[in-house]
Amino acid sequence: MKILILNGPNLNLQGRRDTDVYGTQTFEEYLEELKAAFRQVEFTYFQSNVEGLLIDCLQQADHSVDGVVLNAGGYTHTSVALRDAVSAGSVPVVEVHISSILAREEFRHRSLLAGVVVGSVMGFGLDSYRLGVEALLLKNNG
Repeated sequence: MKILILNGPNLNLQGRRDTDVYGTQTFEEYLEELKAAFRQVEFTYFQSNVEGLLIDCLQQADHSVDGVVLNAGGYTHTSVALRDAVSAGSVPVVEVHISSILAREEFRHRSLLAGVVVGSVMGFGLDSYRLGVEALLLKNNG
């Protein structure tokens, strides 16, 4: 199975930004743990702070992967265009968040993606990604 992990804005700062919320481990370090835990999965990874590049990546993924784990960062709450890209695709997308967006500022409580993804995982730190991968594996086998 091929899974794309797609990270949006500021997630390149994982391990350095708001460490009390997001922790000190970099995403690249965590990705190595994911690869070791899911040897049956071929992972690809892309991060961008640019909305259009995330959309381009989603559109390309529609023909090359079996599922997407998407942390859209701040675009979760603002990007109709990213929502439309998820909706237009045929591969399942699981939305993930390191923190619980429902336990944060009120403007973060609404996800524009929630209505077009197969599910959402939030609040489990970086393990939200692992749970997202497990959800895609279950969906693919079920």
